[in-house]
Amino acid sequence: MLKTMFSLLNALLLRLLLIAVSMAMLSMATEAGSIQSRFAEVGTPTSIPYGWVDFCGRHPEECSQESLAPINIALTRQVQKSLALINQSVNAFIQPVSNIEHWGTSLDHWDYPDDGKGDCKIYALYKRKLLMDAGFPRQALLMTIVRDLTGNGHTILMVKTNKGDLILDNLTDSIRPWDETGYKFLKRQAQENPNIWLSMGEIVGKKMMAARN
Repeated sequence: MLKTMFSLLNALLLRLLLIAVSMAMLSMATEAGSIQSRFAEVGTPTSIPYGWVDFCGRHPEECSQESLAPINIALTRQVQKSLALINQSVNAFIQPVSNIEHWGTSLDHWDYPDDGKGDCKIYALYKRKLLMDAGFPRQALLMTIVRDLTGNGHTILMVKTNKGDLILDNLTDSIRPWDETGYKFLKRQAQENPNIWLSMGEIVGKKMMAARN
């Protein structure tokens, strides 16, 4: 019963967000955004996170996809507003809970928030899904593994834009350039194929995050 209720809320949130994002994308679509960033360097293919492999085993339709040419999103003000809307709405919608509390296992479990709960992987996956459903290209929405300011493993969503790489994070409602997070970036999905992961060599964002929501 409770899971059904959250599924209905989930569907309602999706519909409202898609409407809002679509309206934002139609308005002033050519106006330039204000965020400026850099492009994070990536290296050679590396190991695929267990959680992604497990997720693909349960959602093969989301992972059995053809390779596509890389795309960077044009960062207009309205695209920036759409990213912020998705980031803030998902952060408010999902109740934070640890992997072991949520799933009863220490193994990394990636999934969508059908019960309204989850840890960082669930936030990032859901933001990726909502943005793709709103028409954003898959090749610009990359699951990314980092070490946070305390040295713990953390998962975020990297958005590739023509103004540099931006981060959607469950620890803050702000859309930030990757190099303003203070995180150590370990690996991310390849733009061409989400099942290929690229090493990032522990490159570090230069600026420390001032505050967390």
